[in-house]
Amino acid sequence: MFELNGKTALVTGAGQNVGAGVARTLASLGAHVLVNDIVADRAGGVADEIVSASTSAEALPFDVTDGDAVRAAIADRPIDILVNNAGNGGAELMQVKPFAETEPADWAGPLAVNLDGVMNCTHAVLPGMIERGWGRIIGVVSGAGTVGVNIGVAAYSAGKGGAAGLLRSVALEVARTGVTVNSIALGLMSNTGDTGVTDQLARAIPTRRLGTPEDVAALCAYLASEEASWMTAQTIPLAGGSITS
Repeated sequence: MFELNGKTALVTGAGQNVGAGVARTLASLGAHVLVNDIVADRAGGVADEIVSASTSAEALPFDVTDGDAVRAAIADRPIDILVNNAGNGGAELMQVKPFAETEPADWAGPLAVNLDGVMNCTHAVLPGMIERGWGRIIGVVSGAGTVGVNIGVAAYSAGKGGAAGLLRSVALEVARTGVTVNSIALGLMSNTGDTGVTDQLARAIPTRRLGTPEDVAALCAYLASEEASWMTAQTIPLAGGSITS
């Protein structure tokens, strides 16, 4: 089950953290993985790691917020699986502050990468998937975009919520074509280096631990597979029992 032999997968933001875990897992199942990141060295490092494990990958650095760059990067490349993982605050780290204290310039990065980036990549790969009669599009979104959070990331929440809504609509438009489109609404992830903060956050989660890249990768493996052909237009919570939808 879940074998991806002969498939080409594009994972955005795959130079670290969740994206890298997803890229490694899809490659282990037989896919040729295009490792995207805005930082070329990060993309190259993960691609080299995958190849060294005797699986198949290549680096494909580009900025998902640049539609022309996206189309140029994947021109003449049939993409079977797209994992829209690039997010956070874009090229710069997300700035956490109450919405009332923000300016429109503060919203640009989070909205561009979390919504426009998903739109650009999905729009670029979708026609080919429809033509071939098979495709898998997965959005890595967030509980912040489905229920909201009171931690000063309103623009991020708006981008993630917009991406989930976009992908649900696309899923219904293409439901008869052999292309499925789903999102994963993540809870709190273990991407902080501060163990004190990690322990404090974990205590609020029913399973008493944060999510890992491997948790996300396992669900992506299912959604990318032939076995998931009847799963579409869903936003699936992955949050250790926390409410994300």
